[in-house]
Amino acid sequence: MATGDDMIEFTIKNNMVSSEAIRRFKRNIPIHELKNQLELITGAQSQSMKIHVHDERGTKLFDIDDDSRTLGSYNVQSKMILQVEETNLKRAHMFDDTGDVPKYELTNEEYESRKNTARQFMQEHKIGKYNPTAQEEYTRKEKEKEAHEQEAAGKININDRCEVSVISQPTKRGTKQFDYNAKMLKRLGEVHFKPGVWVGIRYDEPLGKNNGSVEGKKYFECPDKYGAFVRPSAVTVGDFPEVDLEEL
Repeated sequence: MATGDDMIEFTIKNNMVSSEAIRRFKRNIPIHELKNQLELITGAQSQSMKIHVHDERGTKLFDIDDDSRTLGSYNVQSKMILQVEETNLKRAHMFDDTGDVPKYELTNEEYESRKNTARQFMQEHKIGKYNPTAQEEYTRKEKEKEAHEQEAAGKININDRCEVSVISQPTKRGTKQFDYNAKMLKRLGEVHFKPGVWVGIRYDEPLGKNNGSVEGKKYFECPDKYGAFVRPSAVTVGDFPEVDLEEL
């Protein structure tokens, strides 16, 4: 029987779905067998899977990329994060299109007329947004978060080469095309989706969500599926060469 010292506990995340899991693995498990087990957990195929190791705060440490080694031969510890990346783009985005999935929706009036709902319970017990103290703390943290995004945005320039790293998504490379402050542009009537500071990116690969437009509003030019808007904190500026699709 494996002892506690023989086992390592990880949080498992992946770019297939937003959910995560906690699992324990033996230190002496071969990497190829680890990939087989991660395939069952995440849905990513073992043959096209990459494993990135992050610390508890989400900072990337190294990759597990040698199938001939064992898990314990890497400098891994319990509580670390295994970020599983499905490199097969078709599989990675297979759950994105949910437009044909039927949805049951209630109007706000219909929900209010019901008894013993979660909203009523939260209101009666002053939970979450119905707790003034908690709401004030949430507002304070959001202001601090936005100040951090503003600071990060100030370090990025138009046409900078960069990498974009978003939790549960593969790392992508591209060029900064556009950035804006929602509060300023709102006064001009140009922002119609999300508040805060955002950065427009043209990716080297068709890993984006748009062509530089959002709901018909054009912010920059790029081919369809090459454009995206991300938070400045997800952008790392550097001398990143363009990805050559013929070499993939």
